[in-house]
Amino acid sequence: MFGWDNSNDDTVVSTLASALRRDISFGVLPPDQKLKIDELRVRYGGSKHSLRETLRVLSAEGLVEAVAQRGFRVTSATQDDATDILLVRTEIEKIALKRAIELGDVQWEGQVIAAHHALQKLETHINEQVDDLVALEWDEACRVFSAQLIEACQSPRLIDLQRKYFDQSRRFRLAHLREGRLDFKARKDRQQQLVNAVLARDTETAIKYQLADIHDELRTK
Repeated sequence: MFGWDNSNDDTVVSTLASALRRDISFGVLPPDQKLKIDELRVRYGGSKHSLRETLRVLSAEGLVEAVAQRGFRVTSATQDDATDILLVRTEIEKIALKRAIELGDVQWEGQVIAAHHALQKLETHINEQVDDLVALEWDEACRVFSAQLIEACQSPRLIDLQRKYFDQSRRFRLAHLREGRLDFKARKDRQQQLVNAVLARDTETAIKYQLADIHDELRTK
């Protein structure tokens, strides 16, 4: 018997998820907007089945939520949402970074340095008037640096949770970028202190600067 090859379906869902994730992050699909399958098909393509699977993926990430008997909608993005994401992210990343500092080896240190260098190189040239492509490139560099800091924690579940709530932070982070509310000099100094503390295996100082970075992304004033 031949098994059914669903790799093509997975590729379609991945492509659709990337497109919707991007548009949710930039507010093209605003908070609380209802997501109707037929309208999404016109806008993004795909079949009804692939779009339903896509919405389930985004629902698991917290970017979309199911509404009883009424399909899906974009998750809200209020101050209360930012506060709750901040609460969860800080707890997850504190635990994960502490474990990474305890368990990480020299190779991990090198990867942290490389991710930090890539982010700093990008932020040196960024300004308040950035297009969507540059904003996404910057956000990806932020994601890689944040993820690399905890990569050595030896807990796939912590890493998965960190990725999930980092993604949920994206709308707030990109809004701050577009509105010119990020102090890149302060970010540079803070992130250098964070890397220095990681390399020195100074857990308390590293966590202090790590949490300051998260607070900066999710502040509203």
